[in-house]
Amino acid sequence: MRMIHIVDGPPLYTNCFLLLGNNGHAAVIDPAASAPSFEEALAENGATLTHILLTHGHPDHITSVEPLRQKYGAKLCMNEADARQFGLNPDVLFTDGGKIQVDDMEFTTLFTPGHTPGSTCIACGDWLFTGDTLFAGDIGRTDLPGGDTAQMMQSLKKLCDLVQDNPMVLPGHEEFSTMNNEKMSNPYLRF
Repeated sequence: MRMIHIVDGPPLYTNCFLLLGNNGHAAVIDPAASAPSFEEALAENGATLTHILLTHGHPDHITSVEPLRQKYGAKLCMNEADARQFGLNPDVLFTDGGKIQVDDMEFTTLFTPGHTPGSTCIACGDWLFTGDTLFAGDIGRTDLPGGDTAQMMQSLKKLCDLVQDNPMVLPGHEEFSTMNNEKMSNPYLRF
């Protein structure tokens, strides 16, 4: 299993993640960058995209969903609440604590509503893809349509309770962190 970090351009610089399995299959998390960025990386690594996983449905995280689905026939996987809110038509609906297997990669989905009604963090090995739920030293906005501050605080508490190891926190924007660092220094994770 290997990860390629691709950053979309200004103004939001959304983090996108292409994960390559050992048997030539791949999954992308939040494909915000242009489709050719992913196509080139897949071709260079001899991989075929089979799954598109969304942490949430905001437009700055889904730019290349349809082009990649059309080219590779990849399955779109996301939470039902965000599918409804953003008018998306997923092939697979996340369940809280559910698993999605792609080659040697096992993705576990954790519902973390607050930024959007269907925000989901995705764990895989030593990585925790947090979308716009948890950032390095900060959290996602709750003042956009569908956002809910009380839900966000419950979701952050849930993450702190469930994630007892120390995965790398890979948010939807800006720099990376670790879960232990966030528990110690993020002011929003003081419970």
